[in-house]
Amino acid sequence: MEIRGEEEIEDIPMSPPTLGSMQIAGSSGFGHNLEFMSQAYLRNRYTEIDIVEDETSNAKRDGPLPIFLKFEDVEFKVRNSKASSNTVKAMVSKVASQLNMEHNYKEILKGITGSIGPGEILALMGPSGSGKTTLLKVIGGRLLDNVKGKVTYNDIRYSPALKRRIGFVTQDDVLFPQLTVEETLVFAAFLRLPSTMTRQEKYARVEMIVKELGLERCRHTRVGGGFIKGISGGERKRTSIGYEVLVDPSLLLLDEPTSGLDSTSANRLLLVLQGLAKGGRTIITTIHQPSSRMFHTFDKLLLISEGYPVYYGKAGESLEYFSSLRFIPEIPMNPAEFLIDLATGQVNGISVPEDLLVPQEQGTLDSEKAVVKYLQLKYKTLLETKEKKENHRATKIPEHLRVAIQAKKDWTITWWEQFTILFKRTFRERCRDYFDKLRLIQAVGVAILLGLLWWKSNTDTEAQLRDQVGLLFYICIFWTSSSIFGAVYVFPFEKVFLVKERKADMYRLSVYYVCSTLCDMTAHVLYPTFFMAIVYFMAGFIRTVPCFFYTLFAILLVAVTSQGAGELFGSLVLSIRRAGMVASLVLMMFLLTGGYYVQHIPKFIQWLKYLSFMYYGFRLLLKVQYSGDKLYECESKGGCRKLQSSPSFDTVNLDGDMNEVWILLAMAVGYRICAYFCLRRRISISNILTLSHIILLQFSLLLHTVYGQYPTISSSHTPPELSLSPLFPPLSLSHPLNCPIIPHLKFLFSLSSVFLHSNPAHQHKTKNPTF
Repeated sequence: MEIRGEEEIEDIPMSPPTLGSMQIAGSSGFGHNLEFMSQAYLRNRYTEIDIVEDETSNAKRDGPLPIFLKFEDVEFKVRNSKASSNTVKAMVSKVASQLNMEHNYKEILKGITGSIGPGEILALMGPSGSGKTTLLKVIGGRLLDNVKGKVTYNDIRYSPALKRRIGFVTQDDVLFPQLTVEETLVFAAFLRLPSTMTRQEKYARVEMIVKELGLERCRHTRVGGGFIKGISGGERKRTSIGYEVLVDPSLLLLDEPTSGLDSTSANRLLLVLQGLAKGGRTIITTIHQPSSRMFHTFDKLLLISEGYPVYYGKAGESLEYFSSLRFIPEIPMNPAEFLIDLATGQVNGISVPEDLLVPQEQGTLDSEKAVVKYLQLKYKTLLETKEKKENHRATKIPEHLRVAIQAKKDWTITWWEQFTILFKRTFRERCRDYFDKLRLIQAVGVAILLGLLWWKSNTDTEAQLRDQVGLLFYICIFWTSSSIFGAVYVFPFEKVFLVKERKADMYRLSVYYVCSTLCDMTAHVLYPTFFMAIVYFMAGFIRTVPCFFYTLFAILLVAVTSQGAGELFGSLVLSIRRAGMVASLVLMMFLLTGGYYVQHIPKFIQWLKYLSFMYYGFRLLLKVQYSGDKLYECESKGGCRKLQSSPSFDTVNLDGDMNEVWILLAMAVGYRICAYFCLRRRISISNILTLSHIILLQFSLLLHTVYGQYPTISSSHTPPELSLSPLFPPLSLSHPLNCPIIPHLKFLFSLSSVFLHSNPAHQHKTKNPTF
């Protein structure tokens, strides 16, 4: 895929803003220039009649929707104990903790308050493990459970409608290793940008991002990763940023964007972020230890130590604040280095205030704790109250911005357009792996080896017949195992990519699954065809065109069914190690019950063979290749015998109907349907209402019946819906649960729900969740 040349791009109108458009200076105080910014947005907004945003106008306006972000008393805690692998135990433990039966928690964030508006860059600084990334995920809506406090966007709490307005650049670069830098950005542009933009405009957007981020030199190089050679770490990070920036997000969150970059590249990247902020975007970035020059590009700074804020305000005033506390560097220091030292409690080379009681031996654990506690106390007394007043100050967000932030953006492109683009990307990503020379050599090499071992075999005697039947079963085994293990690792490997892109609402899950299974099917059809074209005529099978194509069809049917089974196993566990174990166990069971090793299985376990697609595939191959009326061993003393009388076909009616075709087709489709719903359940952004979920809710209702009240949670917590915290979604049975007792649970659940909603004493006054 090639980008248009510069001479073609010059005359193309750029619908999204360039990095210097909307030169709105970041104000030092929250709410400044609000009226000007809202008017600038309103001039290009046209009208907001419906909640669904008009994509046509969206492609033509000059800037992103301004987002004014506020967060107050944000707290987050996690359990210290390791979560149980058993689903029921994990759910019971979760409910017990929510009901204050357990208190084994570790606090990650401990009451953080702040605000930021369009045109500003907020830097989150602190030592490793201080909670910077956690706060970033809370702000981005990626952590919802066990979160207390209040986060608002234009005075509106988080909703799924915000997902497409938030760009999130993770610390670990999640990029397809087989795609080039240019392909990565182009496919992202075509999937995420509005369909109202022309192809030339989308190409021009990519070209602009490539130039701004300095990716011209590596644009045609594979991204790489793992065992695949590719671009450098710094180039990979810039590609990740470009991946998010090209969709023009209103709120851009970056986790350690400068890690892996040299000083010059990091400064250049910060200048790019400055330009993005001046275009009306709200930018928050975690950063570990920036250079002095980089530090002064930040508008605001939030310094975190052990989950507590120790400073919040203008970045340029941070040194003055700590100087007022008598923390003064005795030698020239990088401002960021000075602040990180304070956040960790290391005051070597820094003068400390007289009222700070530090143990005589500086650098010890006790002295560091004393410094951190002192800073936390000073923040509470000097800054926290002021910041909360600032958040509550009367800077009312205009109504049109409040409505716009709730606008549900429809899919930018249709299902078919998503399928076309995603199929091209998936095929290009996987073809370099599936169509590798080694795979072709493997298929051709094994085919030649089998052809030589069974060279011009015949069925004149019982022994020769048994040999040829063994070849058919081995072919069935070979393509069953190849297809299963070729498909079982796909979803576990691509889980991180899928989660990232689903959180960004890039495409429907159904589009991804259809593209994935069709692209994989290409390899599972092509290689068996090459294989059979070689081994069929070398091994002495029936030399007729119809018989060859019937045999090939049977092998392809087995391979495609095996692929579906592999996809199902992979989507069930989404773990590379466990997926391989499950596939190995199931393959062994199917192999043993396939009808070759054991033909007469005991009745009490005979049902196993009906689960094996190898059983049906092997029977189909025998029916295609042999006829029951054909004679063999005519020269023996026993005279001529029919093939049907051979012990090899005791359990197979060679002249019967080929019902195995329909059974295998049903299995191939059924496996894929089950795999899709398993994947949908596992790759879910929101919590899923599971069977154990419902049972535990009924348990809480039982407690109400026994004790006369619902289990309560601490008063500081404001859980949504049924006082059961964000652990549970709103009461609903919209998720399909295939279980015979579900109708009874639905009945009980409906009765309990009616009771809850009819009793005002058990209804929350606040309709919206805490977060």
